[in-house]
Amino acid sequence: MAETGIVAAMVGVRQPFQIQRWPVPEPEPGAVLVKVRLANICGSDLHLWKGHYIPADPGTPKLRSVGHEMCGSVAKLGEGVTHDSAGQPLKEGDRVVYCYFVPCRHCRVCLKQQTPHCPHGMRFRLPPDRWPHFNAAYGQYYYLRPGQALFKIPDNVSDDLAAPANCALAQVIDGLEEANAGFGDSVVIQGAGGLGVAAAAVARERGVRQTIVIDRVDDRLQMALAFGADHVIDMKIFTSPEQRIAQVKKLTDGWGADVVLEVTGRAEAVPEGIEMLGGGGVYAEIGCICEKEMCTIDPSALVLGGKKVLGLMWYKTESLLKAMHFLAAHQGTYPFNQLIAKRYPLTAINEAMAAQDAGKVHRSSLDPWLEV
Repeated sequence: MAETGIVAAMVGVRQPFQIQRWPVPEPEPGAVLVKVRLANICGSDLHLWKGHYIPADPGTPKLRSVGHEMCGSVAKLGEGVTHDSAGQPLKEGDRVVYCYFVPCRHCRVCLKQQTPHCPHGMRFRLPPDRWPHFNAAYGQYYYLRPGQALFKIPDNVSDDLAAPANCALAQVIDGLEEANAGFGDSVVIQGAGGLGVAAAAVARERGVRQTIVIDRVDDRLQMALAFGADHVIDMKIFTSPEQRIAQVKKLTDGWGADVVLEVTGRAEAVPEGIEMLGGGGVYAEIGCICEKEMCTIDPSALVLGGKKVLGLMWYKTESLLKAMHFLAAHQGTYPFNQLIAKRYPLTAINEAMAAQDAGKVHRSSLDPWLEV
């Protein structure tokens, strides 16, 4: 194992990432050192780099570790680590996926067993100049703290499919479970990006009666159909919220959706989605992660309709394991290969970020070991 490794560090909003070199840490008891095999640039990472997030702490340092969609292989096991979080034997060289957040297990949320919503869950997202240096996806290594969940990747699941499952697939599996989408239900998915198309496939495998996907991009709408959507609503045709709400009601025999999943990341989608719900429906809010983006809703729509709103941050640990099982069983059922990102060397991260920001690629993927 090398004595040092590289990290692509964020040094400021819209500033070029810096390639830095830091000592590779020895894992403490209960920890695991991972050699990162692949890391994707998620849309939320772009939001962070572009300054759309408002830091909760004004003293947040400009130097930041970034990235969360990743997979790797075990570089070194800390003392006492012999199995993954599902009880499978673990050894150096095994390919693994792992949760990028660590619930504190002591706050009021964790004590209620709602650990994905732990307010301290990202507390180890330290800047790279602080030990253990490899604190996020954009580096050659990643340090898993004691208790941080990891799972072996099934042999028939490639790195290209495993890396994004850490975010998109695990997140929508968790969201649809929390919303209790199932047999006989109508599900509306607002947005046909990576999360939206994955949600269409998950909804179908959960046995819902019909899935309706809304977007304005032709390629995304076609991809949604390929991933199991029964109907799509093209925002270029149904141009107003009222038209789209009416179309959902028409497709659901006048009742409305049982579940609406928001994965557009746009606040203006929220009141529209709530109006698409039928009585007793559930609005599952995943995409709106940028603070201070506001919308106006009619609270009576919730009260009189008996509707529920779920705020869904991250996912339960078991959802990541279910994502691996889903890919192992269904990667041939749906065209997951068409979602594979374009690869760049980690040292070309600024080129990769620019290409994705400009829409030149669907998603950029960083290989920390690929030469320029």
